[in-house]
Amino acid sequence: MYEGTGKPVFAGVAIGPVQLYRPAQRQLPASSGDPAAEQALFDAARETARTQLSELYEKTLQEIGEEQAMILDVQIMMLDDEDFLTGVRERIAAGDSAARAARDAGEEFSAAFAALDDPYMQARAVDIRDMAERVVTILCGGDGGIRITRPCILVAEDLTPSETVQLPREKILAFVTRQGSANSHIAVLARILNIPSLVQASLELDGALDGKTMIVDGFTGRYYIDPDEATLAAMTGKRDEAAQARQQLEAYRGVPTVSRSGRRIQLLANIGSPEDVPAVLEGDAEGVGLLRSEFMYLGRDALPTEEELFEGYRRVVEQLGGRPLVIRTLDIGADKQADYLGLDKEENPALGYRGIRICLTREDIFRPQMRAIYRASAFGPVSVMFPMIISVQEVRRIKAFCARIREELAAEGVPVGQVELGIMIETPAAAVISADLAKEVQFFSVGTNDLTQYTLAIDRQNARLDEFYDPHHPAVLALLRTIVENAHAAGIWAGICGELGADPTLTETFLQMGYDELSVSPGRVLELRKIICESEV
Repeated sequence: MYEGTGKPVFAGVAIGPVQLYRPAQRQLPASSGDPAAEQALFDAARETARTQLSELYEKTLQEIGEEQAMILDVQIMMLDDEDFLTGVRERIAAGDSAARAARDAGEEFSAAFAALDDPYMQARAVDIRDMAERVVTILCGGDGGIRITRPCILVAEDLTPSETVQLPREKILAFVTRQGSANSHIAVLARILNIPSLVQASLELDGALDGKTMIVDGFTGRYYIDPDEATLAAMTGKRDEAAQARQQLEAYRGVPTVSRSGRRIQLLANIGSPEDVPAVLEGDAEGVGLLRSEFMYLGRDALPTEEELFEGYRRVVEQLGGRPLVIRTLDIGADKQADYLGLDKEENPALGYRGIRICLTREDIFRPQMRAIYRASAFGPVSVMFPMIISVQEVRRIKAFCARIREELAAEGVPVGQVELGIMIETPAAAVISADLAKEVQFFSVGTNDLTQYTLAIDRQNARLDEFYDPHHPAVLALLRTIVENAHAAGIWAGICGELGADPTLTETFLQMGYDELSVSPGRVLELRKIICESEV
């Protein structure tokens, strides 16, 4: 028996034969020496890719659902992205083959997203690379499919979004990949399918793995290959218990989130775009506690118009059908490579020109967004929160700006709703002065990812520092307690929208601290509701 570890993305136990997937090696064709001919090859391959993705979109929509299908819709749009097309044209003109130009331009475009601070937006870099790789594969004469004939545990270096959605879901017992993250598409699909899976697994992709019996423990992050009888018996029992526990969670669908002592807390969901709303409803979340605005700004060559922003926000409001929506204003920074913003490269972008610092100094960005948010509020309950706050002065400037926007819209006869103004507490500065900030706003939402990073002075994207990165650090927990106490002292509510909100080992701690809301991945809502409803706190 051999055992190893990985990062679990969905709890549970899977047992079955390994199917190893390794993409076929391919040789990029050399340039014909005729740029016009190479450009024609690229254009034809791009149209073939469009046809393939459109067919795959329809299949995915029917078999898996809108959330995963929209991955492909985004890739179809990316085929027309001017930054990508310009990169290809310039490389072909410089003498590259169509295949090499598509690959290199895709990697450059993908790197822009991979450099983002937000893990959700980082994961979208894979969409871009996948789109470009599809074009390259077509130019190389391949089809890139995965063929699975029996139920298996799929083991791979990584899986692209289009590979992921093509998988026969009924035959996948678990995923195990050497790369990937908690926000990658393979992780998202694992949560949708409710199958235990591991990413970043310490595993050699040896051909001898094919067909061997494997156990994946999504609770502990361990896997076992060729398990002995005792391990197999123990893990079979654990698998059966987990399946029964998942079924029992359905008893909490539609149930008020109230502890045994009568403590009420809202369970909302974090999303990245309107396409994520169906998962919110399926997960039985009570609303959306974090809508990231970046989806409207990235992967384009110009700022979105007020009308585009309004339509995006309105779609979410209407789909939620009266459930609350909290929109985070644009949290983009100098590391995010949105060329049309004209941002300079920075040595330390996490501490640089980002979030509210951009909005307060770029009215051309802030004004259309706030007008769109206020207009969308006429269609349902909307609140707005502002990221990267460090001072009372910033908040007062924001409030004055928002008051002017409301006055403008009123003068124009445009209907608006009652929009609560809140702030993200994600810097130690904001946490320390939260008593003063609470007097200025109507709610706090704690971004625990950045708060932990800044408090511990550890880059959370640096894998070499994982052993030092401790989101349960006493300093972080002390700040969380201070934040909610200061909020309540001023008569406002406080929630958590960072990853810690979904940590079941801290749910009762947050109840004890007095938090009013937790906003988490849609698939975690029922699990947390059960913990809360059974709690004596």
